[in-house]
Amino acid sequence: MNNPADSHITSNSLLIPAIKSWQMYLSDQGRSHFTIKAFIGDLKLMTSFFPTDTAVGSVTTADLNRFLDWMQKERPVPCSPKSLSRRITSIKAFFRWLTQSGRIEIDPAEKVLQQSVISPLPEVLTHEECTKVIEVAARQRTAQKADARPYTLLLLLLSTGIKKGECLALNINHLEISDPLNQYLFVRYANNASRYKERKISLPNTWVQVYQEYLLQYKPDEPTITGSKKRVIKPTTQENKFNVIKFIGNNSSLIIGLTILFRRSQIMAAVISVLAS
Repeated sequence: MNNPADSHITSNSLLIPAIKSWQMYLSDQGRSHFTIKAFIGDLKLMTSFFPTDTAVGSVTTADLNRFLDWMQKERPVPCSPKSLSRRITSIKAFFRWLTQSGRIEIDPAEKVLQQSVISPLPEVLTHEECTKVIEVAARQRTAQKADARPYTLLLLLLSTGIKKGECLALNINHLEISDPLNQYLFVRYANNASRYKERKISLPNTWVQVYQEYLLQYKPDEPTITGSKKRVIKPTTQENKFNVIKFIGNNSSLIIGLTILFRRSQIMAAVISVLAS
């Protein structure tokens, strides 16, 4: 889809109108809200360095390198290597769009060196730590005031490795547990740009059993996990729901981001299983 604003962008256009036009282009391409927000934020920082009357066609490679040098050495706010790498990516993407769409003849960002970042190895839960969090959730499941919710949520995350957002988005019709030999959940995305992430994940019988136990305790209007009538564990809000996970972490002496670690640990366990076989 072409934006009417695109036709007005030339090499003589100022940076801010050109950035707004690119923002609309990214939106039309189905890029996520968070990706667009990050790109535009990086470019707004760039415009703060240049004079307000700077035209896109007047920006040179030397200008961009001076901006990057200022950002690393002179700007009062520190710039981490990861932020620097992302900002260079944003700048390159913006000027590449201007060049490929014929707004400018020469891409000034093409020769700007990309700063690669080597991320540290991710932290995962050890077998002993997994045992700890399971024991805490199991105690709540069998307490005098029994609550199967923490165990249900914990076991779902550890068994499937789904992301927090994917867990929150689970709907009742994403579960198929009627056939004991073929029980699975279907991870779905509303955004077309993320459809490639959709997948089926097998569910162990142990999870289905505790889910049925949860249903008997909470008796929701519909069988749910995230709380609303069409969703798969109470409570309803993201904050409250993952307070359940925070409670498990605090009571197992693991002061860490458990929801992320559950996913990493599930992936690591799967890799180890494949290597062992």
